[in-house]
Amino acid sequence: MKRKPTLIESLSTIFVMMIVVCVGFIFFEIPVQPLLIISAAYASWIAWRVGLRWKDLEEGITDRLATAMPAIFIILTVGIIVGSWMYSGTVPALIYYGLQFLSPSYFLVSAFLISAMTSVATGTAWGSASTAGIALMAIGLHMNIPAGMAAGAIISGAVFGDKMSPLSDTTNLASLVTRVNIFSHIQHMIWTTVPASIIGLIVWHIASRKFSVHGNTTQIDALLKDIDAMYHINFFVWLPLIVIVLCLLAKISTVPSMLISSVVAILVGWLNNGFELKDGFIATFSGFTSQMLLGQEGLSQKALSLIEQGGMMSMTQILVTIFCGYAFAGIVEKAGCLDVILQSISKNIQSRGQLILVTVIGSLMMVLAAGVASVVIIMVGVLLMQMYDKMDLDRVNLSRTLEDSGTMIIPLIPWGTSGIYYTQQLGVGVGQFFIWAVPCYLCVIIALFYGFTGIGIKKKTHVSS
Repeated sequence: MKRKPTLIESLSTIFVMMIVVCVGFIFFEIPVQPLLIISAAYASWIAWRVGLRWKDLEEGITDRLATAMPAIFIILTVGIIVGSWMYSGTVPALIYYGLQFLSPSYFLVSAFLISAMTSVATGTAWGSASTAGIALMAIGLHMNIPAGMAAGAIISGAVFGDKMSPLSDTTNLASLVTRVNIFSHIQHMIWTTVPASIIGLIVWHIASRKFSVHGNTTQIDALLKDIDAMYHINFFVWLPLIVIVLCLLAKISTVPSMLISSVVAILVGWLNNGFELKDGFIATFSGFTSQMLLGQEGLSQKALSLIEQGGMMSMTQILVTIFCGYAFAGIVEKAGCLDVILQSISKNIQSRGQLILVTVIGSLMMVLAAGVASVVIIMVGVLLMQMYDKMDLDRVNLSRTLEDSGTMIIPLIPWGTSGIYYTQQLGVGVGQFFIWAVPCYLCVIIALFYGFTGIGIKKKTHVSS
């Protein structure tokens, strides 16, 4: 007979997962996927103790994976677009002009702004990191900018843009779950996101000042020459980027917009660069390779390895990680552990500051357990919505805090979907970029500060009869 798990049983699933993953991943360098399976096995034992059987756990895992399907669609489509944009020359063109016009002394600030603008336009932080982000990492590498610094600024910009874009899935989800107007939600997020980003810009500007262009101009010139030899850099290589922006402005959904852009990219690569047409389709599946170029004579190995990116198959590690993580999350949720934890920490809330603190703690625990922002927004949002009403606070405070402690934090979780994604796409570990992703962790601190001081907290508007 099924019973509710105790608070100790519920908390143990989170703590065991954190210990297993942290110790295994950090100290023994075991891949995160088997560690998540071990954590899921322990969660299964707790689920068995409360009366669930394997069929129930399968159902929980399946239900949780169903919520991940939109993200999986985007992941696969990002693989397609990166491969096709490499084939068309769109990403190499970003690198080509970036190397000419960006200076090391303001590279980190520029990386944040470019990544943010791309993310706002497309509504996806992942798409921004895989297109503009890859180009910026290559530029930073040739300017001798430390990879962790560059990735921190790029990821911060991508997440900032994603958070502030009305096209973003998490932004729409947060406003939908809390039942607030999406533009009111975005406007209220300015209170935390903008100050955190300004502090980040100051830190990046100070950090960038010690870098200069002297000493690496020869290397940069050589790369520019190689890119010029590989592609016909002209107006046509920008068509895939222009098309995706126009599609999104026309309010076409993200995935179809990216697929349309990929088709245009294949045509550009074929007609403008003279590549084999079939290679364009191969690039969307297994990625663009140097063998697809018309000639490789005299090209450096660094330039050739730079363009070998993308394809749906490049996303397999991320997809496997999602399945492993959602196995754990689905079991924990099905056993009722998450409900028990949230209900326990929401008891005896007496003040506005305590409510914001509980929202942050609950969100952080969920993001550590589930590794994905959507679970945080749905579960914490639904369970605490009435508490905000009870304390006479507008729900935009809840929707904002969910994103501050969910959307912004998720890139910093090594076993989370975003942490794995950015690590794979940018080639930099979470430990390297963590400290430089300044807005990602500052938003949580600012949210707590507002909660206890009342600054930036909106009270519920009462309509007089």
